[in-house]
Amino acid sequence: MQTAVSSPVPVAWYPALAVLTVAVGLMLTASFFIYEATSSTRSGSLAKEITTAAVASVFLGFGSLFVLLASGVYV
Repeated sequence: MQTAVSSPVPVAWYPALAVLTVAVGLMLTASFFIYEATSSTRSGSLAKEITTAAVASVFLGFGSLFVLLASGVYV
């Protein structure tokens, strides 16, 4: 007997999650760009750069997923 696959997140939450995760991702991306523009090469921290970029990438990835799900494109 097969069981139906269901989403762990209610469908009604997709638009709110899309807006929230894209907004957080864009804020982190802006923070990354500001840090890159204002820090010199000697005072920069590679760990901070990689961490900020990775977290922003994760949020923008999930944001893209929820934007697609909210618009009806089920991936």
